[in-house]
Amino acid sequence: MGSAGVQMVCVGLGLIGLIGVIVCCTVPAWRVSSFTGSNIVTAQSSQEGLWMNCVVQSTGQQQCKNYDSLLVLPSDLQAARAMTIISCMLASLSILILFCGADFTTCVENEDAKPKISLVAGVGMLLAGLLVIIPVSWSAHIVVQNFNNPLVVQSQKMELGACIFVGWGAGVLLLLAGGLLCCFSRPKSGSSGGTAKYYSNSASAPSKNYV
Repeated sequence: MGSAGVQMVCVGLGLIGLIGVIVCCTVPAWRVSSFTGSNIVTAQSSQEGLWMNCVVQSTGQQQCKNYDSLLVLPSDLQAARAMTIISCMLASLSILILFCGADFTTCVENEDAKPKISLVAGVGMLLAGLLVIIPVSWSAHIVVQNFNNPLVVQSQKMELGACIFVGWGAGVLLLLAGGLLCCFSRPKSGSSGGTAKYYSNSASAPSKNYV
């Protein structure tokens, strides 16, 4: 029962983390305009994401445009595209594998194989968490570096967007779910060996009495 409860918690954490990664991948809010120094024009603000950049007016209107070419993107956004997509796929696959090998489902009837399947799902969630934390942290480092660079014009400085923090949270949840699965999904090889020895001893004892 304890293992099943841990697996149910891990499924919930994995689903929340997967939703966070999807939001982080699709919403164009990785970098937002910074209104510091002499840049006090707040009539419009710009937002940049993995797939498009948007201009938001003070009236609430928003205009978005896809990037013209992948080659014009900086290296951190190019890597973030690939890593977040792989993270989404890996997290989804890990959750499906966990459902198949969980103790509260009957998809797999072999009790000895269930811990191994859950362990594979845990490793997948750990990798998915790392694949979303790495590009988010990389992009955040570049934003902070450019913000503190005196050679960058004030009007071109950007700040951390909401997707950066969502990506950090989603990565932590996936790492937590994967870590719990790896800790509580160890194969119980010792118990099966002990039972085998018990039956062998009991079977040999009556034979000696008869002799």
